[in-house]
Amino acid sequence: MRLPLADTQVDRLLNFLALMLRWNRTYNLTAIREPGQMLLHHIIDSLAVVPELAQRLAGQPASLLDVGSGGGLPGVVLAVARPEWRVVCVDAVEKKAAFVRHVAGVLKLPNLEAVHGRVEALAPAESDVVISRAFASLPDFAALAGRHVRPDGVLAAMKGQTPDDEIAALKDQGLWQVEGVTPLNVPRLSARRCLVWMTRLETSGETR
Repeated sequence: MRLPLADTQVDRLLNFLALMLRWNRTYNLTAIREPGQMLLHHIIDSLAVVPELAQRLAGQPASLLDVGSGGGLPGVVLAVARPEWRVVCVDAVEKKAAFVRHVAGVLKLPNLEAVHGRVEALAPAESDVVISRAFASLPDFAALAGRHVRPDGVLAAMKGQTPDDEIAALKDQGLWQVEGVTPLNVPRLSARRCLVWMTRLETSGETR
């Protein structure tokens, strides 16, 4: 996966998995409850975007907003994998934001923050990357979260197969465009995964 993770980072990811398992008994963070499947479908799946984001950001410090983060996916994984990134996880469910705050403390991740609220109601975050995983359609993601992307930033949507219908609907919306679709390599996962990159149309004047 082109990820030079240190032993301490691997330990943090496994501790994150253990915390998810523990909290999931009470707070229903995820429908997947078997540890091996959680490792594959949550941790490794989230790790798959790290090399692509790192290439995009050219190894520079950056601010990332994870919209509809739930139990911190992919936000917590991104914060562990790249300490130079400042990651803010946003979720409308307080208990999920509380879980991410707990994870940030337990795993000693000063670059990770959790915010409880609806993304469309928050003050603009001026983020380099606003990312989502199974959050909404591309047009809805752009409409709700586009205002948090800095002028030269990007929206990044983690999807399964290439969402052609959503891409067409986004084009009709006329504010954001799909810059590209990157296939993701998730070892041992047979289902397709991709990352859809979206940038503002220069003529749109969209600032929301």
